[in-house]
Amino acid sequence: MASRLAFATDRAHAQDAPPGTAVGGLDFGGDLAEAAAGWLGHLERERGYSGATLAAYERDLRQLTDFLAAHRGHAPCLGDFAALDVRTVRAFLAARRKQGVVSRSLARTLSALRTFFAWLEAERAIRNRSIRRVALPKTPHSVPKPLTVQHAREVVAGDTMATELDWIAARDCAVMLLLYGSGLRISEALSLTASEAPVSGRDVVTIRGKGGKERMVPVLPVTQRAIDRYIALCPYPLASDGPLFLGAKGGPLSPRLIQLAMQRMRDEMSLPLTATPHALRHSFATHLLASGADLRQIQELLGHASLSTTQVYTEVDRDRLLAVYDAAHPRR
Repeated sequence: MASRLAFATDRAHAQDAPPGTAVGGLDFGGDLAEAAAGWLGHLERERGYSGATLAAYERDLRQLTDFLAAHRGHAPCLGDFAALDVRTVRAFLAARRKQGVVSRSLARTLSALRTFFAWLEAERAIRNRSIRRVALPKTPHSVPKPLTVQHAREVVAGDTMATELDWIAARDCAVMLLLYGSGLRISEALSLTASEAPVSGRDVVTIRGKGGKERMVPVLPVTQRAIDRYIALCPYPLASDGPLFLGAKGGPLSPRLIQLAMQRMRDEMSLPLTATPHALRHSFATHLLASGADLRQIQELLGHASLSTTQVYTEVDRDRLLAVYDAAHPRR
């Protein structure tokens, strides 16, 4: 095969992989295993994709290979991908839908697979455009679901006594203040190193967001004080180049633990089911917009590549204004 494939043998989990094995335990034919490693390596090095995004793309590829393996009786190879037709792609999506996968997830999977096939063509490995002929599943239009100002304040306030005595409660409070006070994604907050900690006196932090793009984000004094408190209470030493936020056993903090903390708050404070860590980021944007902030400024603070992504918050604010109008108009 005349190819200029730059297979990512530098990826630790792809090194010395025997034929028939693959990235992350994927059951591929040998040439497809190499191609998968090369593609993921390209996304990591050239596009700056995060570990979470790479893991999601790897899962998407695994789903297709599992489907092909079940129907063809062997571990798929590049030849199987070269022969893939529209009917098979549609059958794969239909099977995923029967498993309860929603349209938004199906669209994401198909987009990831399109990226893989485009990369294979660019590397002159195979050329198969069948997957481009399958339309992306239609996804329902939705708008972010922020918390009310009062609910957001209750979440980030936490139990004052607990945060003064319990380092884990202090940690969770600091993380949630970064989400609501600075609009960070949870992955961005948890990727901060100890040397980057926005402690008292450091009112700006540099965030490396999606695609490796950097942005400067202001940090409120209340957030700085919360991080000071967490650092003072944390029982583990914080290496300057290690994670700022640690788990109970001293390892990097998992996003799942913040999600569980938020779940407990939902139960204790009778918050809506839409009250998630990411809803704090939505609340940051929506409350800024309601207070008169410029949409372009909010785009920069959130790290959105496109203004159209940020404009969805205008719909949230419009709904709020309409609700106020309906409640206050004298015709009532």
